[in-house]
Formats: sequence, C-alpha cells, structure tokens
Amino acid sequence: MEYVNWVHLFAVDGDTTGSSGVMSLLSEATGVVLLVLILLIIASIISWFVIGYKTIILARASRQSRKFSDIFWKSKRLEVIYQQAESLPHSPVSQVFMAGYDELRKLKSKNPATGETMRMRLGGTENIERSLRRAMAEETRSLESMVSFLATVGSAGPFIGLFGTVWGIMIAFMEIRNAGQAGIDVVAGPIAEALIATAIGLMAAIPAVIAYNYFNARIHDLEIDMETFSNDFLNIVKRLFFK
Repeated sequence: MEYVNWVHLFAVDGDTTGSSGVMSLLSEATGVVLLVLILLIIASIISWFVIGYKTIILARASRQSRKFSDIFWKSKRLEVIYQQAESLPHSPVSQVFMAGYDELRKLKSKNPATGETMRMRLGGTENIERSLRRAMAEETRSLESMVSFLATVGSAGPFIGLFGTVWGIMIAFMEIRNAGQAGIDVVAGPIAEALIATAIGLMAAIPAVIAYNYFNARIHDLEIDMETFSNDFLNIVKRLFFK
C-alpha cells in the first residue's frame, strides 16, 4: 500500500531528480505569490503572539477576579476591600469596584454634616452607577484589545491565500503557453507552488478563528462578572447608605 512520506514532503530535496518538498517550493516562489506568502507568514507569527499574550492576560484577569470576589463577600468593610483590590490590578471586577468606591467617597465628602441623611447628601446613586458603567466600558475595551486582529486574519487569510494561488496558476499557464508544452511534469510544479499560498492562508486563518471565538467567550464571561458585581455593589450601597 502506498503512503505519504511526510518527512520527505516537508524537506528540501537536494537530489537532482527534480522532485520538490514544500520547503523547496516555498523557496522557488517569486513575484506576487512570494509577496502573499510573506504577508501570510508575518500575519501568522503575529497571530500566535497575540494568542499567547491574550491567553496569559485573560487567565490572569479571571484568576484575580475570582480572588477579589472571595475577598469582597468575606469582608465586612469597604475600606478593607479597597485596600485588597489595589493588589489585584489585573482584575476587571476589582477595577470596577474601585471606580465605584472612589465615587462614593467623593460624594460622601461633599457634605460632612451629620444631621443630614445620606440620600439628601448624595442625591441618589446615579453618579456611582455612571462611574461603574464607565469603568466597565474601559475594562471591556482593554480586554478586547488585539482580539480584532485575529478576526481580521481569520476572515482575510484564506482570501489572500486564494488570491496568491489564482495569480500563481495564471502565471503558470502563461509560462506553459509560451513553452508550447503542457505535460504533467511541466504543469505540476508551478501549480503546486501556487497552491501553497492557499494552504498557508488556511494555516494562518484556522488558529486565528479558533482563538478569536475562545477569547470572545472568555471576555463575555468577564463582562457578565462585571455586570453582576456592579448590580450587587449598587444594591449594597443603597442598603447601607440610602436608608
């Protein structure tokens, strides 16, 4: 039974028989096909960097957010929670809390008179709610940074590779016409060289699409955590200070 020799396929064949592996075909690419290959390889390298970087960032954000949630629900005083939150700068939930608590302190300091109720002094929770929303938007923007690049590579990569393939095949057939012969030994090499562009495009796009969907799911979970905490924090503030 015949089988594919994968080692030979990806090796640069140094003999004189004219057979070529993928690496030798890549080395023979020229013109537009070569430009497309370089662009896709660069995009793939950047994509893998983004994948590694965002994996670390989102994992750290989730870990610190879980730790902050434990601290928040176990502590009795907001001042103590704030001090603990300062040691968790990568938690989006802790940053939302700090923004809300900072606004609460500003409002409390506006009128130190003890004879007024908190509702009269603060005039409601609208300012705190706006502060929480603003912090949530900033944290979401930070979490989503660089992820859009993966979407771009995932959607455009196959089309860029296809463009390189179409261009390479067009040039190959023009060379065949000029040579005046169209045997399989003449056609196979140029067409194989052109098809590599599509393969590289798919190799760049597939990991990018998978990572993009995964990161979106993780970011969505963190957004839910921030939204849930924001509502809980507002309820606690109303219960403690707006009786």
